[in-house]
Amino acid sequence: MATSKKLITKQEWEKKLADVKVRKEEMNKLVMNFLVTEGYVEAAEKFRLESGTEHIDLATITDRMAVKKAVQSGNVVDAIEKVNDLNPEILDTNPQLFFHLQQQRLIELIRDGKVEEALEFAQEELAPRGEENQSFLEELERTVALLAFEDVTNCPVRDLLDISQRLKTASEVNAAILTSQSHEKDPKLPSLLKMLIWAQNQLDEKATYPRINDLSTAALEDPAV
Repeated sequence: MATSKKLITKQEWEKKLADVKVRKEEMNKLVMNFLVTEGYVEAAEKFRLESGTEHIDLATITDRMAVKKAVQSGNVVDAIEKVNDLNPEILDTNPQLFFHLQQQRLIELIRDGKVEEALEFAQEELAPRGEENQSFLEELERTVALLAFEDVTNCPVRDLLDISQRLKTASEVNAAILTSQSHEKDPKLPSLLKMLIWAQNQLDEKATYPRINDLSTAALEDPAV
């Protein structure tokens, strides 16, 4: 037998929310965590001055964003140099990240039509790593397959040439640098928003209540309307 959902009015909901105490300092830390992790240097400094949150090293954010931008632009050699300038141990202790950067470098050579250079680079730099790691070998074979097609639009691995591949590699480098600097590699705010959506979906099965449908405004929708 179906049961009717409980109705929670907007007034009741707002009262419940008012009873939840969240310290302003914690909210400020949450915002700062997002700005630092995502690399918004100017916004982070401005927010620090306005909110009085702890001092941040803006130089580390700027350097990290320079690496990320280099990868996103296809300048992988420059990106690797910048990472090593920041901390040589990042690539020395993360063979998967180094392989993915070298793989991205190979992709850029193929993109530029430098076939001979791409083949030589794959053989000298990536093949030895593939011999030591089966997953690396599979990724290398998948990348080299780009050379078998004159028209990459018909290539089954053409996604490697998409901008999304650069963004994926850049994100991996960004996370590694953050970890090396004892920062969380992912901002907390998106995770909290996902948790909010999940919680609302669960509550939808049991009650009618003021939902937040627009996360950009966080406005409560009156269930009575």
